[in-house]
Amino acid sequence: MDGKYTIDQFLEELDNGFEFHFTYVKNRYLLFKTTENCYTQKLLSVHDKNPQPRMAMITLTRVKEMFPFMENIEYVVKQQ
Repeated sequence: MDGKYTIDQFLEELDNGFEFHFTYVKNRYLLFKTTENCYTQKLLSVHDKNPQPRMAMITLTRVKEMFPFMENIEYVVKQQ
């Protein structure tokens, strides 16, 4: 992170319905808000030697813990 994009901006965009791709600990994920204080994290990359859960429900606290270590954060553009 370059320090210009803040956790407050990130959370506001999640609240507004945006979805994000990001890299965290060498894995690529999709993150979106499911309900109040609940987010869905889907694994996009697959590494046979480092298996991770394909989908997880995480809390706002976990999103805040992960944010400083997220890399390559991108908006997801939905096809209609």
